[in-house]
Parts: sequence; structure tokens; C-alpha cells
Amino acid sequence: MNKLLSLILMLILSIGLVAGCGDDKTPANENTSNEGSEESNQGGEAYPLTIKDALDEEVVIDEQPERIVSLIPSNTEIAYELGLGEEIVGVSDFDNYPEDTADKEKIGGQELNIEKIISLKPDLVLAHASSAHNSTEGLQQLKDAGIPVLVVNEAQNFDQVYESIEMIGKAAGKQQEAGQIVSEMKEEIEAIKEKAQSISEKKSVFIEVSPAPDIYTPGKNTFMDEMLSIINAENAAGDLEGWAKIDQEAVVEKNPDVIITTYGYYTENAAEQVLSRDGWKDITAIKEKQVYDVHSDLVARSGPRLVEGVEEVAKAVYPETFNK
Repeated sequence: MNKLLSLILMLILSIGLVAGCGDDKTPANENTSNEGSEESNQGGEAYPLTIKDALDEEVVIDEQPERIVSLIPSNTEIAYELGLGEEIVGVSDFDNYPEDTADKEKIGGQELNIEKIISLKPDLVLAHASSAHNSTEGLQQLKDAGIPVLVVNEAQNFDQVYESIEMIGKAAGKQQEAGQIVSEMKEEIEAIKEKAQSISEKKSVFIEVSPAPDIYTPGKNTFMDEMLSIINAENAAGDLEGWAKIDQEAVVEKNPDVIITTYGYYTENAAEQVLSRDGWKDITAIKEKQVYDVHSDLVARSGPRLVEGVEEVAKAVYPETFNK
């Protein structure tokens, strides 16, 4: 159960309980400016570099970072994808991907170990808007110690994930790599959409991110709702907003064709538990045994692996189309 509580906490930290999707925001690389031109990074920009972060604060980075501390797993995954694994010297207690993060210094979970972070002598700290309000004092301590703290936006949809990647890439001298990652993600999403167009009978899908008795599901304006839209499926909880608690009777009434759980990594036999749940035997997904588990990290963390999450959900919902 402790692992499950950690999952729910990470969902809160990574994507927020109430998500705001579809806002027209200025891309991260347009919210930046350069001051000085003493040192050029691989993307053609120059240091010192000034970047306006998610809190609308100007962050000055004097030189291309060589020691980076990441305070949240999504930032870490983006940094590694950008080729910054060697530069990462500290990660949160929740980080578990890639495997190399197990060997990195841990700087705390919900509570940051500020002294530990300072002792690692980072020249860039990657914070996150989802938890910045809970760490105001600690982040200020880091700033007072002369450490640049970049608060990355709390992405709630794919466009905002692209902004996060571009912001981190800009700060770390990996703008070219960031552009390539974003381009590849967009291409892969479009390929999934194109394949989904052949689906004639749209299925209703209920996603369960925490089990009974406190069942939570993604409503509209969440990553998972967008994922279902991409694969041409209907969100059974699409009438709800954000990450919503739902009672079991409501799920029975919605009668989804497919049920997907996202906590099997933390709870054994997640799908089997749903299949044997009292009072659910008349739900189509239960009768047809269409209940599957997808790893939560693939569908919850706002980073490059979200595309893998879309593919896994697509294979579960429409195996005849996506398992070819």
C-alpha cells in the first residue's frame, strides 16, 4: 500500500489533480532571451543565457551547465533523453528511470534536502511548477546560494510537454537535441492517429489510476484523456474534470468496453482484482475480460516516454489494429 500511496503522490506531483489542457501558451524557446555572447552552446545560443521560467521569473545561467540536480522524475527523463546523463548529479527519491538514476545522489522526495542539494554544487537545478509552491522557501535558499533554479512548466498536454523539453534543452545547451526529440514525438503521435483512423467502432474506455475503495480516474483536460482521443477511443469519464474521484456505481452505469489500470507496478494482479470486483459483473469490459494494466510512468510522466504510453494504451484498447 505504501507503494500505491507513492504512485498517487507522484501523479499529483507530475501532472496535478486538476489539469488545464489546451491553453495557447508561448513556446518555451520564444520565452527566452540571450545576454552576452561569450560562450556558444550546441544549439547556437550563447552564455550567459537568460530564460523566463514557468513562474515568469528570469533565470540567468552563466555557463553551460556541467552539474545538474533534478527535483522531479519527468525533468530527469527529459534531461537523460537530451543526453545529459553524465551532467545529472542528483535526483529525487521517486526517480526510477533510466536505471542509471539508481546510482545518482538522492535529494529527497516531497521534502527536499536543501543542504544535500547545495553540497552537490550544481550549476543548474531543474524544479517543477507542480511542486514549486510547496518548496518556495527551499528554492529561495538555493537561489540565495547562487544556484540557478529553473522552474519547468507543469505540462498537461503534449504541446506543453514539448515546451518543457525545449525549455530544458535551451537551459542546458541542448536546443538542437530538444528540437529533434519534439519532432520525433510529433511524428510518432501523427502515425498513431493515422492508424487509428481505420477504426470504425469506437470503444469506451475507463482508466483507473487508483483502486477501490478510493477510485480515481482521468477526466477531460488530462494526458490520458488526450491519449484516448489520439487513438480514437472515448473516455468513459470524459464528463468529469481533471483527476476525479468516482464511486463504483457510477462506473457500472458508464459500462465501459475496456478498463485500463495504471497501478499494476505497485499492486499485484491489478487487472484480476478489477475482474473479480463485487457488483461489476455486468460491465461489458468485465464480461468480455477486456481489463488491462499499463505502467503508470508511461502515461503519467510528462516526458518523452508518453508516446510509448499512447502505444501501450492503443494496443490494449484496439489490439487488432495496433498489435500488427
